[in-house]
Amino acid sequence: MAEAAAHSDYKTLYEQSQLQVMQLRHELDQLKKMIFGARHERFVAEPSADLTQLSMGLSVEPVAATSLIKTQKIEYKRTTSILTNPGTSHEGRMKLPDHLERKEIIVDVEGAAGCRRIGEEVTEELEYEPGRLYVNRYVRPKYVSADNQTILIAPLPERPLPKAIAGPGLLAQILIDKYVDHLPLHRQQQRFSREKINIPYSTMTDWVSNSCKLITPLYEALKKEVLASDYLHADETPIRLLDKDKKGETHQGFYWVYHNSLKDLVLFDYQPGRGREGPWNYSKTLKATCR
Repeated sequence: MAEAAAHSDYKTLYEQSQLQVMQLRHELDQLKKMIFGARHERFVAEPSADLTQLSMGLSVEPVAATSLIKTQKIEYKRTTSILTNPGTSHEGRMKLPDHLERKEIIVDVEGAAGCRRIGEEVTEELEYEPGRLYVNRYVRPKYVSADNQTILIAPLPERPLPKAIAGPGLLAQILIDKYVDHLPLHRQQQRFSREKINIPYSTMTDWVSNSCKLITPLYEALKKEVLASDYLHADETPIRLLDKDKKGETHQGFYWVYHNSLKDLVLFDYQPGRGREGPWNYSKTLKATCR
């Protein structure tokens, strides 16, 4: 009889211990979800808190119908930390250079007559006015001599292209747009058309060709200065060119770039290939011109 009672007590203790294990596992799962779950469900315990006590205050649903086990209730605090990215410091607006022309615009207060002025607020705005086309109109009076034998008229000022209607400023801008800013002539032509100035494409190509002939002495001087350096960088860059003999087709060419690193000068030369013949013949041309 006593043996049966002892067996019953052991069985009860075993069932109670199994239930406690299941409860502790359930609490542990809940705690893991709170710590390692979604960000908005996380909490950060105070440094002084005992982490071993955090699970004891969790509400646990009953997992089995059994007798109530006495537990100790321990309170814990849940704190939420919000991490914010520190904003980058702003250095303020860009200071506009002093060499730019300033147009002062006064914006006054209506009905301020009789008031005492105590200061002013100044706001600067960077503005742009597109390039203007205008006409230089040369007027040359004509005279006849006293004996009615000679007509007197002043000569025209010297111009880059005497027979062209383009002035030096316009020619320089077309060359800069084409070779520095890589704006093709047909797009420049479209830009002029928006100003109701229709310049034929063939006329623009003649302007460019004849203007390049005018600056040939400058190119030869640059060539001499660059290639005379004892320390020179050189490299070739492939470029596709329209073939004038085959309409609509292109061929492969190369831009040879020579850099005088000591004087920071750059020289471009076009060659049909990338072999050594290009720079070799180029340097021989220079030696021939220096003799």
